[in-house]
Amino acid sequence: MKGFSGFPAGKLRSTPLPSLFFSDLLPLIDDLAELKVTLYVFWALHRRGGQPLYLRRVDFLDDELFMSGLGPTRRAAEEALNVGLERAVTRGTLIKATAKTSTGIEELYFLNTERGRAAAETIAREGWQPPDTEEPAIHLTIERPNIFTLYEQNIGMLTPIIADELRDAELTYPPGWIEEAIALAVKNNVRKWRYVLSILERWRSEGKDDGTGRGDTLKDRRRYIEGEFGEFIEH
Repeated sequence: MKGFSGFPAGKLRSTPLPSLFFSDLLPLIDDLAELKVTLYVFWALHRRGGQPLYLRRVDFLDDELFMSGLGPTRRAAEEALNVGLERAVTRGTLIKATAKTSTGIEELYFLNTERGRAAAETIAREGWQPPDTEEPAIHLTIERPNIFTLYEQNIGMLTPIIADELRDAELTYPPGWIEEAIALAVKNNVRKWRYVLSILERWRSEGKDDGTGRGDTLKDRRRYIEGEFGEFIEH
């Protein structure tokens, strides 16, 4: 089982759920795919700010991170998605409508709210079709911890001086570099900010390769330990 490292400190983005979800709906849901689909709809519609009010089936399929949690293979994930959507519609959590678009018939899924019901009824009564303009994609992403949390989780206690240096580093280096450099420090068991900063400075001055980091090679690991960064390491 893949572990979860916990929620980091500080303010986190959140997705509101009505209390009725917990009191009335959650006790009824007895299928994991249905639960994941239901929660995903709340999350995605909230991220879109309520415009549009629906999700298309392709919106689920195009979200690779979401689909990866539905099954070990793509085929299994798509089968689980079909089950989850069907059960959510049958239960009454979602309303399914079909609309004609320039590319053919498309399935639209609305939350069973007052606005969702009204929109679905309009489609059924008047044959409304969504505009041809492409909706912005909403995909799950792995939330990056802020640099302070990253430091505290991997290096040590934060001090005012270190906090200033971390802010400077955020303005100087790409976030991915900072994460990789801290990961390398942890891997080499050198949990010191000066060591992390030395890696970043070298990558900036000498260039960085395709993302694995030059320090991943045995030669460069030895260079960190025995060479210019040796002062940071206890032998």
